[in-house]
Amino acid sequence: MKRVLIVDDAAFMRMSLRKIIIENGFEVVGEAENGREAVEKYNELQPDIVTLDITMPGMDGITALKGIMQIDPDANVVIVSAMGQESYVRDAVMAGAKNFIVKPFNKEHVKKVLNSL
Repeated sequence: MKRVLIVDDAAFMRMSLRKIIIENGFEVVGEAENGREAVEKYNELQPDIVTLDITMPGMDGITALKGIMQIDPDANVVIVSAMGQESYVRDAVMAGAKNFIVKPFNKEHVKKVLNSL
């Protein structure tokens, strides 16, 4: 069973993703609400997959992604972004993100992206 770390500053988004992830046979090993916490939890928990929001207070998702990639260049990070953030998604892919999910997300798309990793 693949282990997932969910990172989003919105509790509702974390809860929604958690439900979809668990329904599809993955284990949620942790949650973080900002980039700094994401890097710390990645280092601590060593999850198989990270879902990472881009826009968060403190440390944003792109900076967190770079921190995670320094810890593990093979990390499976999926960016979760709102419509209209295409330039951030492009930056994230250049920094090592493996895929992306657009908010509001579709359950089947989330399942497809997670299973592809």
